[in-house]
Amino acid sequence: MTDENIDHDRLFKELISTFFIEFIDLFLPEVAIDIDRNSIQFLPETVLTDVTKGEKKIIDLLAKVKYRKQDTYFLIHVEAQSYTEKVFAKRIFKYFARLHEKYDLPIYPVVIFSFDEPKRPEANNYQVKFSSLNVLDFNFAAIQLNQLSWRDYLTQQNPVAAALMAKMNIPTAERPLVKAECLRLLTTLRLDPARMQMISGFVGVYLELNAAEEEIFKDTVDRMGLAKEEKYMEIVTSWQREGASAERRETISDLLKLRFGNLDPQLEAIIPQLMELSRSEYLALLMQTDRSELLSRFRS
Repeated sequence: MTDENIDHDRLFKELISTFFIEFIDLFLPEVAIDIDRNSIQFLPETVLTDVTKGEKKIIDLLAKVKYRKQDTYFLIHVEAQSYTEKVFAKRIFKYFARLHEKYDLPIYPVVIFSFDEPKRPEANNYQVKFSSLNVLDFNFAAIQLNQLSWRDYLTQQNPVAAALMAKMNIPTAERPLVKAECLRLLTTLRLDPARMQMISGFVGVYLELNAAEEEIFKDTVDRMGLAKEEKYMEIVTSWQREGASAERRETISDLLKLRFGNLDPQLEAIIPQLMELSRSEYLALLMQTDRSELLSRFRS
């Protein structure tokens, strides 16, 4: 699966919202100390509109939390950024200002930078200054994964660590080892099958190995003794099933593009139904049916 086909925002939002406390514990322990863990409330999807540019932005994650042993609340705003952007710090300040205006609560802004390149530290500060006046000095907590060493998280009994090691600073030669270590850590956690599958799926997306790397990964897993564990078999079976599904989806998507020239939202919407057919069935259907007939068939 190419990087362009990955919905990074959705994957990170799903991970962090599911394991929100674990995320805060891992990266923001100073905040974790201050919050009442029973008070966390995810606010409804917030859409910010830039009137001047005609653009809309859906806030990735906004949680309302209560200070421990107090009756006052604050917001934790988490944004996942999958590419570098020169004016990003300014954009985060604009989000902060709009959210502060809307909710009238203190806001703790957090950004998790997930891109592989560049490796330079990203700015986490936006200032407006005049020679004699510091008008604005806005800061946010920045978690830049490619600045973190995966080895520092090996002993963390934390599902977010098991997932995000896959996006940290990994030398190419260590990719199979990191995937094995993510798997090892995951098997030590007491997670229900759905949450385990979420983490294993996240790792599978971001550490997709080539054939040579796959052989090294299997050898590493064997040497760790993981192959004998039931949880290992559950995870690997899940990866194999997801891989086959992803390959079928990509094949059908390519066929639709070949047949009709582009892949618009209407055609994309019927891909899951085409995936339920056998290979011979969807091939015959795509080659013998025009666009309107195809859409009509799956509407009924």
